[in-house]
Amino acid sequence: MANLKVNVAGVEFKNPVITASGCYGFGQEYEKMYPLSKLGGICLKGTTYNEKLGNPPPRIAETPAGMLNSVGLQNPGVKHLLEEDLPYLLDKGTVLIANAAGSTPDDYRMLVEELDKSPIDMIELNISCPNVKSGGLTFGASCEDAAAMVRLIRKATTKPLMVKLTPNVTDIVSIAKAVEAEGADAISLINTLVGMRIDIESRRPVLHQNTGGLSGPAVFPVALAMVWKVASAVKIPVVGLGGIEKWQDAIEMMLAGARAIEIGTALFYDPYAPLKIIDGINEWLDREGIADINEIVGTVRPW
Repeated sequence: MANLKVNVAGVEFKNPVITASGCYGFGQEYEKMYPLSKLGGICLKGTTYNEKLGNPPPRIAETPAGMLNSVGLQNPGVKHLLEEDLPYLLDKGTVLIANAAGSTPDDYRMLVEELDKSPIDMIELNISCPNVKSGGLTFGASCEDAAAMVRLIRKATTKPLMVKLTPNVTDIVSIAKAVEAEGADAISLINTLVGMRIDIESRRPVLHQNTGGLSGPAVFPVALAMVWKVASAVKIPVVGLGGIEKWQDAIEMMLAGARAIEIGTALFYDPYAPLKIIDGINEWLDREGIADINEIVGTVRPW
């Protein structure tokens, strides 16, 4: 059996498979099916400083090879996370990553200051949220805004800081370099792509918010290309996500340069996907005669 341990920003994971934020809740429901200790890590439900009710329905819809969502970061707030959800998870034997979200820089700062005092292992900074003070443009849509956010949050925590990038930009590499320069310890990508469907009978969009985030296998080639470009351009670790549903996808991501991977939408139709991916990776490494998974990271051979 190959060594599956990976290190991301000083945090050791027993294997490179992490469940993505927003797709695994706080883990309790899945523990009825298998021990959470089998996972490399859990990226917890996106959390804001105060409780958030999210967007009105309909807010989830299926698409060919994917899913649209505009849930709107519904969550119970950081106090509930720290007092109710986190204590339950602390003895489960897996890395715990908080996903931090907000509407203003102060929202983020106050949230991260609370997370900094907690036993959480790592913070994933979600800069795909709309900045209400900048007319709704997402924090991660420009180098300047992304850098400013990371600069602010870097002062608010000593925890390992992983910045989650939006793909809805012109040049994701420049934004990755900008957050690296301001102290990000790792980068995760990609978040969802903007998408839309219309009900031709009612002539209304299928989502109440009109557009939403597209995820699932349909976005995998886009995610893979962006991971490869970013991993080739930065020195900090990259965690790849976006459309991964089987072990072959995970290996592709790692060949492209990802140190670890996150599983998201696949969990909705196959809750055992992370375990199947872990087993598949291990079997492939054994067949290839590779003793350590880290040996394959970034070894794609471009033409």
